[in-house]
Amino acid sequence: MSAEAADREAATSSRPCTPPQTCWFEFLLEESLLEKHLRKPCPDPAPVQLIVQFLEQASKPSVNEQNQVQPPPDNKRNRILKLLALKVAAHLKWDLDVLEKSMNQMQQEKELTENILKVLKEQASDSILVLEAALKLNKDLYVHTMRTLDLLAMEPGLVNGETESSTVGLKIKTEEMQCQVCYDLGAAYFQQGSTNPAVYENAREKFFRTKELIAEIGSLSLHCTIDEKRLAGYCQACGVLVPSSDSASQQLTPYSQVHICLRSGNYQEVTKIFAEDNLTFSLPVQFRQSVLRELFQKAQQGNEALDEICFKVCACNTVRDILEGRAIGVQFNQLFLRPNKEKIDFLLEVCSRSINLEKASDSLKGNMAAFLKNVCLGLEDLQYVFMISSHELFITLLKDEERKLLVDQMRKRSPRVNLCIKPVTSFYDIPASASVNIGQLEHQLILSVDPWRIRQILIELHGMTSERQFWTVSNKWEIPSVYSGVILGIKDNLTRDLVYILMAKGLHCSTVKDFSHAKQLFAACLELVTEFSPKLRQVMLNEMLLLDIHTHEAGTGQSGERPPSDLISRVRGYLEMRLPDIPLRQVIAEECVAFMLNWRENEYLTLQVPAFLLQSNPYVKLGQLLAATCKELPGPKESRRTAKDLWEVVVQICSVSSQHKRGNDGRISLIKQRESTLGIMYRSELLSFIKKLREPLVLTIILSLFVKLHNVREDIVNDITAEHISIWPSTIPNLQSVDFEAVAITVKELVRYSLSINPNNHSWLIIQADIYFATNQYSAALHYYLQAGAVCSDFFNKAVPPDVYTDQVIKRMIKCCSLLNCHTQVAILCQFLREIDYKTAFKSLQEQNSHDAMDSYYDYIWDVTILEYLTYLHHKRGETDKRQIAIKAIGQTELNASNPEEVLQLAAQRRKKKFLQAMAKLYF
Repeated sequence: MSAEAADREAATSSRPCTPPQTCWFEFLLEESLLEKHLRKPCPDPAPVQLIVQFLEQASKPSVNEQNQVQPPPDNKRNRILKLLALKVAAHLKWDLDVLEKSMNQMQQEKELTENILKVLKEQASDSILVLEAALKLNKDLYVHTMRTLDLLAMEPGLVNGETESSTVGLKIKTEEMQCQVCYDLGAAYFQQGSTNPAVYENAREKFFRTKELIAEIGSLSLHCTIDEKRLAGYCQACGVLVPSSDSASQQLTPYSQVHICLRSGNYQEVTKIFAEDNLTFSLPVQFRQSVLRELFQKAQQGNEALDEICFKVCACNTVRDILEGRAIGVQFNQLFLRPNKEKIDFLLEVCSRSINLEKASDSLKGNMAAFLKNVCLGLEDLQYVFMISSHELFITLLKDEERKLLVDQMRKRSPRVNLCIKPVTSFYDIPASASVNIGQLEHQLILSVDPWRIRQILIELHGMTSERQFWTVSNKWEIPSVYSGVILGIKDNLTRDLVYILMAKGLHCSTVKDFSHAKQLFAACLELVTEFSPKLRQVMLNEMLLLDIHTHEAGTGQSGERPPSDLISRVRGYLEMRLPDIPLRQVIAEECVAFMLNWRENEYLTLQVPAFLLQSNPYVKLGQLLAATCKELPGPKESRRTAKDLWEVVVQICSVSSQHKRGNDGRISLIKQRESTLGIMYRSELLSFIKKLREPLVLTIILSLFVKLHNVREDIVNDITAEHISIWPSTIPNLQSVDFEAVAITVKELVRYSLSINPNNHSWLIIQADIYFATNQYSAALHYYLQAGAVCSDFFNKAVPPDVYTDQVIKRMIKCCSLLNCHTQVAILCQFLREIDYKTAFKSLQEQNSHDAMDSYYDYIWDVTILEYLTYLHHKRGETDKRQIAIKAIGQTELNASNPEEVLQLAAQRRKKKFLQAMAKLYF
């Protein structure tokens, strides 16, 4: 024996023996073998394979003595083989789905498939007549079992007699038969409706009858295989295509009702449906927008009557947008350029009908209030402002002070009265007016933001009574607790009330971004306290610094204009201030450090900040580490010592302190304190500070750090990618101490905030996409992967940089498409990899339940190997039309392999652009 033969024998003898497959002729030799075989858990051959083998053997033609091919003989052998095939089908309970699915497995040749389809098409009308006749039967049916098929070999009379006496066969109830037949007939009629719309009525009748029968027999019938979700879709589609006035139409979905209204021209009803939908959010936003586009198109074609409808539908859509936190669209602003009473009345009506004040969340109420406020600010005519501000919804949603302040702002902005000119006079030189009712004066005190008027009112009030503390008139007046002790300690009652109210109103105006009034109020308060309290003078200087920071950031700072040098000097002065006994608000320190980081004052934070500040102010310490890390970023890896220090500070902030506690049963348990005091500040304080930052590099560094901290977790499945991630340490000494759940929440919060600052930063968009990918939200992940590519390629008109669409990003996009069953998209994306992944591409193209546009994507394929495989695959399946599309795609001259490399690259780039733009339209 040779060495090779010995190896083969050793290899085969070491494998377990596989039972030999039963051959088809053995079932002819032993009558009971078939039932024994089918009772096996995994029979080999499988039942459907047996049917194919039996029928192939029974259908073999014979050759006579003259070598002429004759039809298969009708002999005992062939009859038994056909009977065996029927018995196997009976064992499968005549389940056509199983049989059809296993045809697919056999991959019939093209000619045979075409012949089958041709015969089925020819017999379709006869089949429909037979099924319609079957619906008229009013008795239960019996289908053959293996036992009754055995009786076929006996006398026909015996079989008929036993079947008619209902003692053999599988019983099918009339209702079950009618239910399945109605469903199948409905599907057949629905397909015919594309060429003959009249048959949709037949489809509608059959589908609604199917629903009735399912309700009678229940959805657990053994003999009805009906996809109830698909049936519901058919019923909804028929309800749109064949409107009905009966009671069934009352159960239509809003989607169907809108279609019926559009078909009948009842556009007023569309606005009513959209307004009602603002409470339920059942209609997709994209659908509502498509209806508005259709109406706009009709209006532009000359139907001027639709202009009003377009505004009403647009108003309904806008209210839906603001309720869900989206920005107001351009279309609404265009249609509202010339407001009138009717438009404002309708808008207020829609707003009122779109929110349930008893059940609505605070965020919904806040969104609606902000919208009404912005509408007022955009109106020039005070008459329209008062229409909105006096409406019940406006009064309910906005606080009294906010509402009055808004109206006062609008009145002062009116060109009819110039209220900007004030007399140049000392704050104390205004005389008091005659006495009036105390209640009226208190009401004016609440509404006024004019410091001179506030002083005048207080003088009058104190002249009328000395018993009241007028700083308590409104419970909305609030000042920080760190200041209240000093202010309420002022002995003179009038001065105390005046200082308290001026500061409270100034802080409120700053909060609502009314910086001009805030500055007037603070300046008046500063003038007042300078006369008697150096401590309060410094407090007011500090608050005016914070106000100037906010004013710059909300004004010229947004356009990138650097702050004046004196403001930067004042910020430094505040940070370095060491005056004793001065009440300080922590938020001012936060804002000052954030201000320095936002305007890249890294030199000061890293080299010039006094040492005592690093020990006493945690925000300065954090700012120094961030500034130093930004400065050292371009340097070599070993010089990034500061990055390690920053990492350790943040890890400590995100760590949880543990302590032991003895329970009632005497056992000692370990409990973790979420908000730990191990770090220099709480995690919530860190997050609040970060949300004051806007400098892109600083935000990128912080995001990178938290992403790395998120990825260090042991049970992490999918890493999140970020820029500069290599500068951070790779391990943490004590993983159990880190609150990784809080870290994950923080990453999501930081990405959301960063994208609100700059929604076009491709690095941040990739992080957001990775987060959605890691949490199995694949459609959302694709949205952000595509957006990241779009923003750095002029919406894919230029090539996406390779450092944006890395192989990892492309592979994650591929996985997203695969899990969304968009298999053609998978195959196309496989071309984007540095080395084309043919294995994945071919496997995806073999899938037959693809949810994308399939052959309409073939124009985006530039790899000839994939196109050749598609051609072969469609030929094998007998899919002639799709094969022709693939052949046409492969025949394009620019894909010819003999072309210069530049031509092939240009062809690939053109297809990449078109494909990514098509994907963006799909997922944006």
